[in-house]
Amino acid sequence: MSTADISQCAACGNKGGDDLKACTACKLVKYCNVTCQKDHRPNHKKECKRRAAELFDEALFQEPPPKDDCPICFLPLPFITEYKIYQPCCGKVLCRGCVHAVEAEINNSLRNIQPHCPFCRIPICTSNEALTEQCKKRMETNDAEAFLSLGCHYHEGGMGSPQDLEKATGLWLQAAELGSIHAHARLGRAYYIGEIVEKDMKK
Repeated sequence: MSTADISQCAACGNKGGDDLKACTACKLVKYCNVTCQKDHRPNHKKECKRRAAELFDEALFQEPPPKDDCPICFLPLPFITEYKIYQPCCGKVLCRGCVHAVEAEINNSLRNIQPHCPFCRIPICTSNEALTEQCKKRMETNDAEAFLSLGCHYHEGGMGSPQDLEKATGLWLQAAELGSIHAHARLGRAYYIGEIVEKDMKK
């Protein structure tokens, strides 16, 4: 279909401009309304399915986004979550190596140094209230990692906070909507094993 055809209804030929609605599956054609879309469906069905499958494959097999670098050592951050740590105080994700280096320095020091963030030097949270407050401040900026981190906190419990699986799921959903691949992985696992939510192999 040519570019010119997209400016008119595929069923009746009406040139509706911005009022026309594109087929949500293939984006190839536009219609005046639902009636026109239903009338044109028998002629469009085969082409629509083919293009929808192409769009699905394009999205599925596209190159993954480049990995971020650790803001301290500037080495690429690993994909595995256990090898990197989110800092809710400044919103930075650091590699475990840089975090371990600061921890070792504190442990080997003869001075009484309070544990702090390796990047911004703010003291590490030691209470549930402080951690939650830091995450919520970052969540106000739509920081997906903050939603993911607080969700994991509620999933595991700790710092005097009881485990809350319902809150964890809600926060992971918000993180996923903001583009967190690790939140998608957490939700996928939850549906796969039936944890928190009802088991759904299709999801």
